[in-house]
Amino acid sequence: MRLSYQILSITLILAFFISQPTFAETNGAALYKENCAVCHGNQGKGGVGVPLALPDFQYAISDQFLERTIRNGRPGRVMPAFKNLSDAQIQAIVRHIRSWAPGKPIRHPSIEVSGDPAKGRNLYAKHCAACHGKNGKGGKGTGVTFSRPRDLPIIAPALNNQGFLYAASDQMIKATLMNGREGTPMVSYLKQGLSEQDINDVVSFIRSFEKQAPARITQEPDHDNLTVAYESPYGMKETIAALKRAIIGENFRIIRIQTLDNGLVKKAKEDHNKIIIYFCNFQLLNNALAVDPRVGLFLPCRITVVKRHGKVMVYALNPKRLSYLFNNDELNKLCDGMSEVYISIIEEATL
Repeated sequence: MRLSYQILSITLILAFFISQPTFAETNGAALYKENCAVCHGNQGKGGVGVPLALPDFQYAISDQFLERTIRNGRPGRVMPAFKNLSDAQIQAIVRHIRSWAPGKPIRHPSIEVSGDPAKGRNLYAKHCAACHGKNGKGGKGTGVTFSRPRDLPIIAPALNNQGFLYAASDQMIKATLMNGREGTPMVSYLKQGLSEQDINDVVSFIRSFEKQAPARITQEPDHDNLTVAYESPYGMKETIAALKRAIIGENFRIIRIQTLDNGLVKKAKEDHNKIIIYFCNFQLLNNALAVDPRVGLFLPCRITVVKRHGKVMVYALNPKRLSYLFNNDELNKLCDGMSEVYISIIEEATL
């Protein structure tokens, strides 16, 4: 009898621990630091992403809004979807975010918001479009440094966005318009003279974006497209000389040419059959950094020339593939152009 009791006790204890999320899974501070801090700041004071610690922001939103935002992101904007996180991990992050502004969030009225989207369109154009864009596409830029300006101190969110429209309830949008957010350009429109019915009309217009915003399902490009690769009909010296001419012809400046293993081995042992060419158009670089500073991970431009088994191959990372990782439609357009430039340079040098 005693042995049976001990076995039952051990079984219950094991079942309890197995059913509980691990500490690592529910450590919101660590999860936030790993997944969120790079954009929103270690203490939630903002950067590329909006400041999450602002009391007026926190008091206006629900936990569900935060959870849905983390899970689904904002398609085409800087905020990615965190599909890899478990529900327990997302809830832990939300609890950590909430720790910066303790208190009860605004209780949104449960009553349905009923307004006239046609009237709301005119009010939106007058009061909202300057920050959120004529078609609700949101603010531009990042503002990470003075050389990367953005339109406003805080990037106005894209309202015509499936991620936002799914995460935000009409009541939350209404509460934000009525109360504003201190510390941001978002003012209280009640204090600006709009009536509650005017605000209902604006909310109805914003909700009408839901019918216009296409469902955006981005599939990861094929792995074959990770690099641009061409075989050169010339030797190493001739290929490098032809690439230099083509690079300069595309209005780029060559920064340096070095062996791929430069700095990793002694100079006498460098492999001169593996050469990398760094080049840059500084206007293009500045424009790219203004769109998204993370593009600096694969800039300045570079082309690698490798001689192996008697063949000379020319390689470049494909900016189209890399831009997919950043969830930024504006950056995608720029990287499409960069890919065309890479191909133009390499084809001119090798064909």
